[in-house]
Amino acid sequence: MKKRAMQMFVFAGVLMIAALSGPLAWAHDEPQRIEITAHRFAFNPGEITVKKGQPVILVIKSADVAHGLRFHDLNINIKVGAGGTAEVQFTPDKTGDFVGHCSVFCGSGHGSMTFKVHVVD
Repeated sequence: MKKRAMQMFVFAGVLMIAALSGPLAWAHDEPQRIEITAHRFAFNPGEITVKKGQPVILVIKSADVAHGLRFHDLNINIKVGAGGTAEVQFTPDKTGDFVGHCSVFCGSGHGSMTFKVHVVD
């Protein structure tokens, strides 16, 4: 009887170790990295789609003058110097379509410089 109980105990331990060491147990949501180029007077690409709850890293590159990108609803505000690169990480917590605007005056077309983020389930 003791031998049978010991075998069951060892078997349960092996199952537990296998379950905890499997890829699902250790999987971390790696941030989705998205590169965006800002230039007078547009962002390229002009819109992206991301998943709610999935971490995202936005990498903003300026092809000319200083630019920025601000989303009030997503609590994002990033600025990049002329010819530079900057990045911001965020995790969307609500679905919908969000429009961001260039937050650094970059010339006469600055007011029409927008970027759209679609957040889906």
